[in-house]
Amino acid sequence: MASAGGPDAERPHPKPFLIGVSGGTASGKSTVCEKIMELLGQNEVEQRQRKVLILSQDSFYKVLTAEQQAKALKGQYNFDHPDAFDNDLMHSTLKNIVDGKTVEVPTYDFVTHSRLAETTVVYPADVVLFEGILVFYNQDIRDMFHLRLFVDTDSDVRLSRRVLRDMKRGRDLEQILTQYTTFVKPAFEEFCLPTKKYADVIIPRGVDNMVAINLIVQHIQDILNGDICKWQRGALNGHGRTYKRPFPEQAESGAVLAAGKRSHLESSSRPH
Repeated sequence: MASAGGPDAERPHPKPFLIGVSGGTASGKSTVCEKIMELLGQNEVEQRQRKVLILSQDSFYKVLTAEQQAKALKGQYNFDHPDAFDNDLMHSTLKNIVDGKTVEVPTYDFVTHSRLAETTVVYPADVVLFEGILVFYNQDIRDMFHLRLFVDTDSDVRLSRRVLRDMKRGRDLEQILTQYTTFVKPAFEEFCLPTKKYADVIIPRGVDNMVAINLIVQHIQDILNGDICKWQRGALNGHGRTYKRPFPEQAESGAVLAAGKRSHLESSSRPH
């Protein structure tokens, strides 16, 4: 996607540090990103001035045909398949973001399952968190990330979260479970779970693992302060990646680097 117009687009900006955040449906990807933003104090910063921002793969669902839309409204369309995403648009948008440009990101309506005419303007930032179930599936997109995180949450926990979330949105329990067993679970096992091997850091239990969250926050703070050598930013295409291990289980110890209350934010209202 071409960069948005205006004088801001012409001004040179430093290239951002791009972090991919993947994991299964309702694993807590967006909640982890939101907690990171909260601990960095970026939630209170005006949108245009933020140094850290969150983008979602969900914004890049393809425009459905009338037939596909009818299936989607009945819970019979597979939104967890790689073909459900507009990967070309996603790649070009991320490329412009990495180039430090102001971009326009699509707005997707999950009630009508359609892409809206209006877009969201995203201004250059120092760190960009891009979350989604299949952000590591496409190699061209996967190789753009300077750091890859995988939120690893028990499947029963993820299912219960999804059921509660969708029921709050007025969906029928039988339809929720049918969609999960027909599309969500098989797609996770075939497409999402295998990409876990590409992660540099695996975060067990999502936002409940505050040791992991605080370590990530501390390192992002280092990036914002200009100290990025420890992240091996030059290893953009996967060369020299050596740091791949799960974070430790949550513990009450001095390992927690950042202040902040332990809390569990509400799961995203989006499908994933």
